[in-house]
Amino acid sequence: MTFVSELSPTPLWKYFDRVLAIPRASKNEDQMRQFIVSLADKLGLQYKTDDAGNLVVYKAGTDGHQEAPTTILQSHLDMVQEKNADIDFDFSTDAIIPVREGEYLTAKGTTLGSDNGIGVAAMLAVMATTQMAHGPLEFLFTIDEETGLTGAAQLDASLLTGRQLINLDSEEENILYVGCAGGGDSQIKMNADTKPCPSDARTLRISLTGLKGGHSGCDIHLQRGNAICLLARMLLATNLVTPFRLTSLSGGSAHNAIPREAFATVVITSSEERDTVVDGISQEFSAIQSAFRPVESSMTLKIEDVEQPKEHWDIETTANVLRLLNGLPHGVDAMNYDIPELVETSNNVATVGHSDGELLITTSTRSSNDADLDALRRRIRAIGELAGATVQEGAAYPGWKPNLQSHLLEVVKTIHKKELGEDPSVKAIHAGLECGILGKKIQGMDMISFGPIIEFPHSPDEQVHIDSVGRFYRLLASTLEALTQMRDR
Repeated sequence: MTFVSELSPTPLWKYFDRVLAIPRASKNEDQMRQFIVSLADKLGLQYKTDDAGNLVVYKAGTDGHQEAPTTILQSHLDMVQEKNADIDFDFSTDAIIPVREGEYLTAKGTTLGSDNGIGVAAMLAVMATTQMAHGPLEFLFTIDEETGLTGAAQLDASLLTGRQLINLDSEEENILYVGCAGGGDSQIKMNADTKPCPSDARTLRISLTGLKGGHSGCDIHLQRGNAICLLARMLLATNLVTPFRLTSLSGGSAHNAIPREAFATVVITSSEERDTVVDGISQEFSAIQSAFRPVESSMTLKIEDVEQPKEHWDIETTANVLRLLNGLPHGVDAMNYDIPELVETSNNVATVGHSDGELLITTSTRSSNDADLDALRRRIRAIGELAGATVQEGAAYPGWKPNLQSHLLEVVKTIHKKELGEDPSVKAIHAGLECGILGKKIQGMDMISFGPIIEFPHSPDEQVHIDSVGRFYRLLASTLEALTQMRDR
């Protein structure tokens, strides 16, 4: 146990403290699921899992409310695993180290996992409590949300009987979400032909680090730097003047995280060319640094001599790779015409890497408009194919169309005003929520999403506002009670 378990409200924070110690990478949620199963057994609650690994726990309504309509609470078990390069940390074995910084809880050099660990902890607290009035509850814990919402997509919907669902995966206070963007990933593959390095070659390792990164849905409008795109910009500008040969290129870690770091190794043929390449990269970095200074004050470039590799990519492959990365769109493509502050369509150049003579780039595209989503993905395909690459598109996941006549929305709006003293905003979000998939799988599902203040998810700067968690839990508890009272009349 850490100091986290002593925060208020204790029922929620004590479970989040346990969550911090449990490995829960996407597609490897077994330990987290087993912890919940063990808790359900201890509480005498029934549960079921489907073939994908999604878990549903069932809890009867409290005395006098057993016949009320069932409410589903939903969160995902997995987390994005990002860490700073200078941190020695193994997400598969090490417990996340929480750190309090004023009003916020963060982690030491890694993602905190409050996305969606706070939602999971809130559900566990409701599972265990005997101090809260509620109707029958179904606790849906999905897997593998962060790599493409595949748990929700593979859910056996017969496990659920409820037709009103509260998703606990939002990250802004005083906002009720009733819609979200859809999205889909693209994988761009290019052959990386190699040749032996000449004996007199010089080799440089270029590292671009210290960027903020963030969630490619929630933070894409903040115009932070994409480490992959910026490194490719520096390399192309330099390569046009002094051609060199790449031998490695890597960056990014997840499809839904804006890349914070990127690395390249380049081979040059002489000391004179080495100096010219260093000068060219440094000059372009200075221009980038000046432009991004307001949002990326910690961006750092490091150029160092390293041991010569056995092989490098040929001149044409190097040029094609850099042209491709510079041509791919990143950031906001269009804003919503009806809701000016809402991003309509965007793309994240998410990862780049290579193995076995092949370069692989992953992009993640989002849009609230299916036609615009398809159009931007076609554009990405066209750019990739013009560069001589092959493009594979993953299946798109659906968006969630707002229902402003929702009964559940009216209930939560009323309770929010009563409990928190102000009317909430009702919005759609550019990030992908599982509600879109769940609503498509289960017709007639009335859904809403809310949560506490979580900032900079999917990056080591992730932090959750401590007091907002208490208000979030109070809203949840009062909503469950209000649903029971209103439906029992």
